[in-house]
Formats: sequence, C-alpha cells, structure tokens
Amino acid sequence: MVQILSLLLDFQYLSQLEQGLSVENIADFLALFSAILGVFELITQWFVSGRAIERLGVFVITALPPLLLAGLSALTLTGVLSLFVGVIGLKFVDELLRYTLVASTAPVLFQPIPETSRNRIQSMVRGIAEPLSAGLTGAALLGTIWLFQRFTSPDLTGPDPTFVRIQGLIFLLYTAIFSLLWLLTVLKLRSKYLEVLVLGSDRGQLSLSQVDLTVLRRNLVEALSRAATDEEKSSCIELLTEVDPTRTSEILSPLLSTMSTPLQRQSLEAMLNYPDPAYLDQVRSLLDSSLPPDLLAKVLRYVWLTAAEPDHHQLTPYLLPEVDPEVRGTAAALMLRRGNPRQKAEATDLLRRMLTSKQERERLMGCRALSDAVYLQSLRLYIHPLLQDESLRVRCAMLDVIAATHLEEYYSALLRGLHYKSTREAAGQALVRLGSEAIPLLIEFAEDPYKPDGIRAQAWLTIGQIASPDAVDLLVSRLLTAWGTTRRTLLRVLLRVPREAGIEAVLETLGRRGIESLIAQELQFLAHLYASLLDLRMDDGRNEPNEEADLLRRSLHDAEADAIERLFLLMRFLYDSNKIQAAVFSLQAESRDSVARGLEILDNTIDLSSKAVILNILDRQPIAEKVQNLSDLVEYHPMSPNQRLRYLLDLRHFLPAWTLACCFHLARSMRWSLTAEQILVCLRYPTGFVREAVLAYLRVASPKTLREVLPRLRHDPDRLVALQVEQMMAELKS
Repeated sequence: MVQILSLLLDFQYLSQLEQGLSVENIADFLALFSAILGVFELITQWFVSGRAIERLGVFVITALPPLLLAGLSALTLTGVLSLFVGVIGLKFVDELLRYTLVASTAPVLFQPIPETSRNRIQSMVRGIAEPLSAGLTGAALLGTIWLFQRFTSPDLTGPDPTFVRIQGLIFLLYTAIFSLLWLLTVLKLRSKYLEVLVLGSDRGQLSLSQVDLTVLRRNLVEALSRAATDEEKSSCIELLTEVDPTRTSEILSPLLSTMSTPLQRQSLEAMLNYPDPAYLDQVRSLLDSSLPPDLLAKVLRYVWLTAAEPDHHQLTPYLLPEVDPEVRGTAAALMLRRGNPRQKAEATDLLRRMLTSKQERERLMGCRALSDAVYLQSLRLYIHPLLQDESLRVRCAMLDVIAATHLEEYYSALLRGLHYKSTREAAGQALVRLGSEAIPLLIEFAEDPYKPDGIRAQAWLTIGQIASPDAVDLLVSRLLTAWGTTRRTLLRVLLRVPREAGIEAVLETLGRRGIESLIAQELQFLAHLYASLLDLRMDDGRNEPNEEADLLRRSLHDAEADAIERLFLLMRFLYDSNKIQAAVFSLQAESRDSVARGLEILDNTIDLSSKAVILNILDRQPIAEKVQNLSDLVEYHPMSPNQRLRYLLDLRHFLPAWTLACCFHLARSMRWSLTAEQILVCLRYPTGFVREAVLAYLRVASPKTLREVLPRLRHDPDRLVALQVEQMMAELKS
C-alpha cells in the first residue's frame, strides 16, 4: 500500500503542477516545496517522531498516515479543498510521514518474525514485493489513462480542463480507496501481530472462560470415542473432569467395560466425586471380572454409595483376612457406614485389628478406610497414636481422616502438618477438604508474623484452593492492606483460583481504578528504591570496598525485582494473562531483541495512564533516568547516604526483612546515628535476623542502651538471637 500510494500521489502531484503552474514557475515551486518539506521532516524527526511513538504506540503511528490521506482525499472529493490544494496537501503529508514516522516504525513490524527467517522475509519485501507493487501500479496508471481517453473523450486533440479535472478526481478516489485498504491492513496486522509475538515468546495456556463449554464437552466425548491410545483417552477424561465433573458418570459409565485397567481406575475416581444411581448397573457389571485390589475397592464404593438397599451379604466375602487390605478396609468402612448394629460392631473390630497391626500396609489401608466411615465411635482412641506413627504414609492418611470425619479436636494437627515438608501436601489437601470450616484457622495461621514466610504462603495458597466465595472475598479484602511478599502471594493465589473466579472477584471489588491504584503504589515504591540506589553510591573519596553497602544495594535490587513482579501480576487482572506472561518471559532474556519484543507486547497490550513510565522502567535505563521518569509520582530530593538510610528505615513497613537488616548493618559499619524509635521498633520485628542486626548496631552505637535491652531478649523465640544475647551479656559482664 505504501508503494502504491507513493506512485499514485507522485503522478497526481506532477499532473497538478503541470496543469496549475507555468513552466517557469514549476522549478521555483519544487524548490520551495522541497525546502519547506525538508525543514518539517527535520523537526518531526528530532522532536516529534520518538515522543509520538513512545506515547501513542507503534500501531497508532502506523495508522496515522492512511487516516490523514483518506481524510484529505475525502475533503477534496467533497469540494471543501480545491483539487490543486488537496493534491499538494496529500503529497506533503505523504512525504512528511513516510520518511519520519513510517520509516521509524517499519523495522519494528518485523520484530515478531523468528530471527532465522527474519532477514529472508525482509529481503523478499524489499527486493520483490516493493518493486512488484511499483511495477503493477505504473501499469495500472497507464491502463487507466488509456481507457479513460479512449472511452470518454476520443475526439479530443488537446487537454480539456473538464477532462483533466474528472481524471484527477478519479485518481483521487483511488487514493482514498488505497488509503482505506492501508488502514485495514494495519488493523489486521495488529490483531495478528501480538499473537505472533506471544508465540515467539513460547507462552500460552488454555483458559476455560474463553471457550464454549457445551461445544467443548461434545468435542471431548467425540474425541474420547475416537482416541486410539490410552494417553489420548486419559487426557480427554482429565479435561472432561475439569470441564463438567457432575456429568462424568453419564459420559464415562457406558465406556467402562471397554477401557483398560488404568483408564477404569481414572474414570471411577472421577465418578466417585459425583456418584449417580442411574449408572449403578454399568459399574456393578465390573464385579463379574477379575479386578486389581485398588480398582475393586473403587467399584465396591460406587455400588454401595449409590444402591438404595445394598445387600450386606455381598460384602461378607470381602471381610475375610486373606482378602487384600485395601479391599478389606473399604468393605469394613462401607459396612460401618450402612450396616446394622451387629455388622457395624464386626466392621469396627476388623478396622481395630488393621489399625493396630504391625504391618504398615494394614495400618495404612485401615486409616484410609476410616475416611469413608461416618461414625468412628471407639476407633477414635487410635487417632492420636497413629498421628505419631513411624510411617509417614500412615501419618498423612490420618490427616485426611481428620478432615473427612470433621474431628475438630485434631484440627491443630492439620496446621502443624503445614510446618513440615513431608506432611505439607497432605495437610493442605485435608484443609481444602474441610472447605470454609478451615478458613478461620488458616487466616490466623497466615497472618501470624512470627511464622516463616513459606509456611504463611502455604496457608494463603490453601485458602485459594478452597476457592469458596467466602475464601475468595477474604483474599481480596486482605489484598488492600498487604504489602511485599504477602501481596505477591495473594496475587498469585487469586490468579490461580479456578475458572478465573479470583480475577472476577478482584475486578468486582476493586474495579479498574482500584487495580491502577495498586499499580501506582508499586511505582511509588520503585521510586523510593531507585532514589535510595542513587543516593547510596557511597562516593566518599576513599574508594574502599564496603561489603555492607554492597549487601544493601543488592537487597534493594532484589526488592525492585519483587515490585516489578507484583506489577506484572496486577496487570494480569486487567489484560490477557498469556500476553503479560509472554512479555515477562521476553524481558527476562539477555538479548536486546527479546527485551524489545517484551516491551512491544506491553506497548500494544496495556493502556494504563502510567504506561510510558512502566515501559521506561523496564527498558533497562540508568537509575538516574528511572528516577526522572518517576518524578511525577514521587519527587526526588537528593540526600546524603546517612539521611537516605534513615529515610529508608521510616519506610520499614514496606521494606523486605533482609533490606531492613542490611540498613542496620550499613549503619553499624559507617557508625551512622539512627533514631530511638527506629531502633526500638525493629527490636520487636518478627524476623530474627532483623533483631540480630539491631543488636549488632547497638553494640557499636550505644553499649549503654544495649545493656538495658539485653535482659528483655534473653528468652527470644529465635534460637540464634537468644544465643547472640547470651554471648553479648557475657562479654559485657567481663
């Protein structure tokens, strides 16, 4: 389109000069026109082009020339502008924008093409497409003139003004049409451009909120019947369970008899979540075949949970000692659940023998059987010993029993299970099984500042996995008051809530304005970090390395990375998560091409009022330029290093614990004075190594104050801090 319009406008421009000016004046006009055009091109390239692209984006700038050309053509065709003035204006705008804005943005349009084929495609465009379009345009111009002269004014021997004007208007109409085609091309290009950029960044995921579930379910059923391998069928069952879990029995039960054993096992696990009596006969038919113990146990559970009047005598053969423990335990639990008093007593005695057996598998299957029991009765006596069993698998199984039977007196064991890596997953699953009942326990646990960050994050994650409306609303409410690591954890948890319920809850509660406010907070925090990095350069003239200063600077850079991560997490609530993740992936790469691709994705995705600031921060500029870019949010006032350090400590509620400790270590090494409030508040900081840093600072800065505070910290909950206190007290006494 650019090449076509160039030739088309050149022809009209020269034609109008020939018709409107004398031969003597044409040269003067061309010189004056070129001079004025050159001045405007220089001004545009120096002062307008870069700023316009930065503020408006590549595609807005790319769409500007065809919009202006189409507008001027329309004004001329309607008679608002004379034909001569209109064509001169079109030529001026085309030349001005072609060699400034269009020339600046053209290379960017090749950015998403893989490097391996980018040069080849650029060569094809420059060497084949452009000359070909120019040649076809020239041939079309000649053909149009010939046809117009032949059929419109065949008898004319000289140029008639009316004929020339009609011909000019026709070519002007061509200009408007091709300008609109250029604009449509840009719009089409933009819709595919981001897709190619995202694919080039190796990012993408399925979002169930973006598909028609009815069509997807129908396609899954068809795919399941056509699938040739167990892997394909397993994938279909897994996705079907996620898409429509309540109808798994309806879809999977007719296929059970033709499935392999692993697929039968997977299907029954999905069907047991929503057992339906209507499909009892298809599942019961499996009892006629030889089944592995785990599969047989699942079939028995489905049959007995759905049968209106189960035959207790059919379970009796499965209670014999020679039967596999998994089947025997399942049969006993079902008997305990739906049997008569005598049968319940027999089942209780059988489970008691399994729970006290010396064999781990017997105890394990006995514990799993308890999860199906409604009333534990006398079996409660064995819960506490089994929670301390030597077998990890038995202990984990007991955590599930506590949740399944709602044993409130043992809920504390579930929370203790979160502390240990070996039982963390089992404890989390048990708490999720409790649902909203576990939320108050988890909130108290997650908001305890003396718990390790990893354990608190696990508690927030568990609340997110519960995913009830109460849980989601609670996470959103805490998002407004949380900061730092806790806010990052909450954002991650909300983004993981199934079916984007977390994203919808945040948008309903906070709205776009609320999310932008959180983004502004992160940008303000970044402004303080960059100001600190700028002022803490420690240019004291001695050129001596300062390890504490290096530690503080590194911690500030880590805090910067955390803040930028929170920025991207917040953006995912407003924009396509795939595109934001693709931008993150590209920006984390080392090559400049990847960084440019990431910035281009963001530029064409986000429309925040602070977009230009965010792009400048992510563009790896020097710290001083970042501070300048953020000056509208936080005005920068240069400070001496010790002043900046005290200012940082005043922001302690927003700083990571390690950054706070590094501040005290630097103040100790440089012998800078800090306020009494800063010292006393940080002595009560929940993290142990911060209290250690404060004590080390007091040892140098104020031994007298240290003597007064040491006795209060003798029984500090942190073992290392308590040991440090004992050593300091011994040194001061000596």
